[in-house]
Amino acid sequence: MFKVPLTAIIPAYNESHNIVEVLKSVSFCDEIILVDSNSTDDTVAKAQPYITKLLTRDYEHSASQKNWAIPQAANEWILLVDADERVTPVLREEILAIVPNLKNVEEVGYWIGRRNFFMGKQVRYSGWKNDKVIRLFHRDKCLYADKHVHSEIIANGKVGSLKNKFLHYKYIDIDSYMHKLQRYAGLQAMDFDDKVGRITAYHMVVKPIWGFIKHYFLQLGFLDGFVGFTIAYLRSYVIFMRYIKLWLLRRGIS
Repeated sequence: MFKVPLTAIIPAYNESHNIVEVLKSVSFCDEIILVDSNSTDDTVAKAQPYITKLLTRDYEHSASQKNWAIPQAANEWILLVDADERVTPVLREEILAIVPNLKNVEEVGYWIGRRNFFMGKQVRYSGWKNDKVIRLFHRDKCLYADKHVHSEIIANGKVGSLKNKFLHYKYIDIDSYMHKLQRYAGLQAMDFDDKVGRITAYHMVVKPIWGFIKHYFLQLGFLDGFVGFTIAYLRSYVIFMRYIKLWLLRRGIS
C-alpha cells in the first residue's frame, strides 16, 4: 500500500482484542507509533508487525500520555487513533486526499466525527449523535488540555472538519465497561476537586438524576431502546460515583 508522510499514534493498554484491527486501519501512514502503558497481555507482540516505533511509559492519564508522545513524531502531521476506534476506507481516502495539501492549509487540525457502537448496536442518539474529536493535527501547534478525563486538543490556529467518521467500539463486555466507569469516576474526581465546593445533596442526588433525564429524554436516548436506557442509567451512575470518589479523595480514603 502507498504510504503518506503522516504519523499515526495509537495509545494502548491491554488492547490485545483491538490492536491488530486499529493498526491495519492506519497502515497508509508511513510512521505508526504504539504508545504502550506497560501492557500485561500480548498487545505489544501482536502490534510489532504493524508498527514502526514502540514507546513505553507508565500511565498517568490520557492527556499526559498523548502529550508525551506527540513531540516524538517524525512527521509534522499526526493522526491519533484510540485502540477502540477504526479508520474506515472512506475516511482513509478523505485523509489521503488532503495530506498533499497540508503544508498549504490554514487549519492546524481537523475534527473527525465518530459512529459509536455499544452493546452490539450503533448508538444514534443518547448524547452521542454529534460526537467528534480533533485527531488529525499539526504536531507543533496542538496539544491536549491537562485534564485526567475527556481532554480535548487545544489548537493554536484554525480547526476544520472532515466529512467521514471513525468507527468507535466503546463496549467489550459489561464488567469491563463498569470497571472503566469506576476508573473514570476516580480520575474525574481529581479534575473536579478545585471546581467543587462542599459536596451536598445537589451533587449526590440532583446531578445524577439530571444526567439520566438529559441523556434519555432531552438527547433522545429512548430512541436507542434498551441500549439508550442503559447509557442514561450508566451516565447517572458515573456522576454519582464521581462525587463519592471526590468525597473519599478529600478524606484520604481510597
